[in-house]
Amino acid sequence: MAIYVYWGEDEFACDRAVQELRDRSLDPAWGSFNFDKIAADTPDAAIEGLNQAMTPPFGGGQRLVWLDNTPILQQCSQDIQKNLERTLPQLPDTSVLLLTSRKKPDQRLKSTKLLKKLAQFQEFSPIPPWKTDLLIRRVREVARSLDIAIAPAAAERLAEAVGNNTRQLVTELEKLKLFVGEQQVGVAAVEALVTTTTQTSLQLAKTILQGDTATALSLVDDLIARNEVPIVISATLIGQFRTWLWVKLMIELRERDEKAIAQAAEVGNPKRIYFLRQEVSRISLAQLEQTLPILLGLETQLKSGGDAIATLQMKVIELCRVCRR
Repeated sequence: MAIYVYWGEDEFACDRAVQELRDRSLDPAWGSFNFDKIAADTPDAAIEGLNQAMTPPFGGGQRLVWLDNTPILQQCSQDIQKNLERTLPQLPDTSVLLLTSRKKPDQRLKSTKLLKKLAQFQEFSPIPPWKTDLLIRRVREVARSLDIAIAPAAAERLAEAVGNNTRQLVTELEKLKLFVGEQQVGVAAVEALVTTTTQTSLQLAKTILQGDTATALSLVDDLIARNEVPIVISATLIGQFRTWLWVKLMIELRERDEKAIAQAAEVGNPKRIYFLRQEVSRISLAQLEQTLPILLGLETQLKSGGDAIATLQMKVIELCRVCRR
């Protein structure tokens, strides 16, 4: 018996994981007979999926049953719950049951609690743009899965270039692999081949920190032109300025241990503290403290409706003014 639950909004990463599960579960010669993808709008989709999972496979390999974007992790009727309780523990070793959902499973549901006991859960949510350490780690993980050797500095540069866009990350790594062959991917190769699509919210944050109003407004225009969502831009700015505030506060408290500073600022890699120190060197703690009410006001106004672009522009001007003093 093998049961998997994949959830999250990063559809490209989830689809890759589904393909990997198919490849290791199904015999290529019998795959078309032993694979069932059941859409959420199929009548009695959950019941059909459970029945199929109880059916022995044809020929070699296992049977893979995929309940695509199933709602039973968010709402589950008593009838389906009874079927889950009766069927899941009895699934044969020859069956693999996969449930996927874009939404986070509701931990309060009996169906989720049951699956927590029997299934392997894997999250595929986009990494927040300000979580630089996690973005770099994702680059290394994907490169390893594609059998690509990449230098640490090149991984950092690639993470900066593609942000949390998993689809582009895979595309760029495959392109780099063709370019370097069996050699390690270095910074020069990344800079030569990879186009930076993340006129990123992080770049916007750094520009605001410098008090450069004109460039900041230009970056806002670029982000909006690429259909970046203002509330996501706001979340990135809040996360980055919060990190800078904590780093500056620990410096003011004369903390020298980079690990202690990293822990307080929730920075995964203590080596980043050296660069964060440099970034906040020219701005005061008081200035950083003044940015947070403006950022929280930005988030509140964006969530309450109104002209999101105009609100974002006005708040960026306010932030630049505070950082320029």
